[in-house]
Amino acid sequence: MSKTSRTSITMPAQAKKDAIIEIRAIAQHDMETGFRFTEAGKLVPRDIIRTFVCRYNGTEVFKAEFFPGTGANPLIIFTTIATESGVLQFEWEGDDGYQAFNQSQITVT
Repeated sequence: MSKTSRTSITMPAQAKKDAIIEIRAIAQHDMETGFRFTEAGKLVPRDIIRTFVCRYNGTEVFKAEFFPGTGANPLIIFTTIATESGVLQFEWEGDDGYQAFNQSQITVT
């Protein structure tokens, strides 16, 4: 079963060449640790985002792995260097077929 969610990216649309840019990426996901029990005593299955990858014009510039202690709707803040105009692609993958994608354009002058 494939599940998706709403994502949001905050980053500059323009930057000077070789400038450091800050990127904020968030995915709406409840994140279930797999350690909780229902009132009936049944274990709630783990359902977390496992990986996040950012690619800049196809080249991986940032990657993160997540574990059961990560809170819901994880916000990722990182930096990269604006080298050329193009597309930044963002991909989240997780348990139970979870996938989410987003992308943003940047113009480098």
